[in-house]
Amino acid sequence: MTNPMGRKSSVTKPSHRRARVRGMDARTGQEPRLLNRELGILAFNERVFAQAEDPSVPLLERLRFLAIVSSNLDELFEIRVAELEQRLMIGRGDTAAIRAGLEAIHQRARRLVARQYALLNDTLLPQLADAGVVVHTSLNWSEAQRQWAERLFDTEIEPLLTPIALDPAHPFPRILNKSLNFVIELDGRDAFGRRAGIAIVQAPRVLPRIVRVPPEISGAPHGVMLLTSIVQGFVDRLFPGLAVRSVHQFRLTRNSELFVDDEEVTDLRVALQDELVQRHYGDEVRLEVSEGIPEALVARLLREFELEQQDCYRVAGPVNLARLAQIVDLVDVAGLKYPAFEPSVPAVLRERDLFAAIRKNDILVHHPYESFAPVMEFLASAAHDPRVVAIKQTVYRTGADSALMQALIDAAQAGKEVTVVVELMARFDEETNINWASRLEQAGAHVVYGVVGHKTHAKMAMVLRREEGKGGQVLRRYVHLGTGNYHPRTARQYEDFGLFTAHEDVCADVHEVFRRLTGLGQRGSLKLLVQAPFTLHETLLSSIRREAGHARAGRKAYLAAKVNALLEPSVIDALYEASAAGVKIDLIVRGVCALRPGVPGLSENIRVRSVVGRFLEHSRVYYFLDGGRKEVWLSSADWMDRNLFRRVEVAFPVRDRKLKERVVTEAIEVHLRDNVNAWVMDADGGYARKRRRGKPFCAQQALLAALAAPG
Repeated sequence: MTNPMGRKSSVTKPSHRRARVRGMDARTGQEPRLLNRELGILAFNERVFAQAEDPSVPLLERLRFLAIVSSNLDELFEIRVAELEQRLMIGRGDTAAIRAGLEAIHQRARRLVARQYALLNDTLLPQLADAGVVVHTSLNWSEAQRQWAERLFDTEIEPLLTPIALDPAHPFPRILNKSLNFVIELDGRDAFGRRAGIAIVQAPRVLPRIVRVPPEISGAPHGVMLLTSIVQGFVDRLFPGLAVRSVHQFRLTRNSELFVDDEEVTDLRVALQDELVQRHYGDEVRLEVSEGIPEALVARLLREFELEQQDCYRVAGPVNLARLAQIVDLVDVAGLKYPAFEPSVPAVLRERDLFAAIRKNDILVHHPYESFAPVMEFLASAAHDPRVVAIKQTVYRTGADSALMQALIDAAQAGKEVTVVVELMARFDEETNINWASRLEQAGAHVVYGVVGHKTHAKMAMVLRREEGKGGQVLRRYVHLGTGNYHPRTARQYEDFGLFTAHEDVCADVHEVFRRLTGLGQRGSLKLLVQAPFTLHETLLSSIRREAGHARAGRKAYLAAKVNALLEPSVIDALYEASAAGVKIDLIVRGVCALRPGVPGLSENIRVRSVVGRFLEHSRVYYFLDGGRKEVWLSSADWMDRNLFRRVEVAFPVRDRKLKERVVTEAIEVHLRDNVNAWVMDADGGYARKRRRGKPFCAQQALLAALAAPG
């Protein structure tokens, strides 16, 4: 049985192959705007790639951007392309449109991949070598380098390799998702008299992909070798007495989306643990092979993985460019990386009593320019403060080694009431979060997994502290709300806002949201916060329409938003209507944007830009002029269907006038002035770098100068 693409249907597939369909509109059940989303992701990665091409960016940072693009493409295929393939397999949706969409994705991705390898080989590697950072390949080893690599192969690599011959007694091995593999053509007969043919060698993940070479061997201050070069240079050692005709790398990308049946699951953690076992062996989606591989070998691999020619990417170099980011970490040379900086700590947060500082006024922090340390101190001090009786926190992404999570464990072990809402379905962090959930439970914390079917994406932490009040001791709540994850490492790379507050209404609202996540019952009303999937969407539409009303009444009307993605149709329609009414609209959308600005009669008053630079623009800010009252919201939610209808998100108002001005200036106005890292969208959805007029102005550099401490 075959499907319209000529692939075998799931009936004939191995038992691990399962239909994992995602992306249906939660409200209408209709086919989503797939091409907008997937091609928008590719367009964003083209903007990231432009940073790798930019000669004004330091060389090692250009290499890092190249690696980021490869990592992003992996996720595109693992999740988005895999979703489209599954739809084709089961015949769900407009199959002709899906086929056309897949073809467009492959064409655009193939062009981007070709540009990546051309930049790597023709520009980055030669310029890095001139700067003393040399990637030694087996084609240009000196005798000393060859001997050094040979010793390394014999002692550290060969003992871990298992060559597998392909014959009736040795079927094709199972290939792990995104693993490094080699296909080898052989001649001769082995000790049993068997004629040699094809063999597969899989590189264990415990082996480092990048190896530092001692300067005296390298001949350069910073020499490295790729594992691929070392294995290919000595692969004949694995097949004594046989002739190696060719050896080529290949890498397989599989469907990595986890599927949990919301209606049938009884224990989410157990269900996810079962799924995680299968993630490495999901449906095949893409095959990458090294350039020059014989067509017969490509055909054999495609046949084994039941893939088509369009799924095969021939590359002129290592099959996993994302691994090259390790070179950036290994080499520290002034001038080859961005200048170091030290995030500042706002003066108000340097006080000895953090809780007293928060009681006085709301405190805003802007990462990475301002330090994430106060957030860690907020929870660490709560864990050891005898007056703190309870801590509640949401966890989406926090990392495998997290001081924040350890603080929660310490608090639970100290006898405090600790409640943690762990999102087990945080993509690619599921295993880490399961491990933290287990450790928290062992320490005595209350661990819940939110609401099945709705990812908990809100960023909230609340501390309850027994303090002296006017009438005696009282329980006072302190809250931290953020636009980004509780992840100290990414807080140095992702741009986000955080707000500390002891405002009673805000704290009461956070308490209510936690109640909804941990218990049952009808939703109560919130005084200041708005929450998805209940009130956030309608609040956005109401605020946009209110600006349109101001414009129709002849009053000045303006709104601006900074989000990672804009796809939700009714929000887009409301923005179009506001533009037609005369509202001036600025949208800073880092990634995918389905709205089209500057269309006559529809969106003349809308400008859309994307800012891609040293830091990942990650905060979500909504700004409405509202007749001069200036309504400013910070949020965890992008303007997408999933965030507004299928996730637990919060948006919280910035109430203090000075803090409002800070947010508008640092999140909106400074980025509207950027003529270095800004890309402007046209009416057809294409992007062009903003033309420089006058002096170059980089928003991120300006914020570093204004907020961060010197490096």
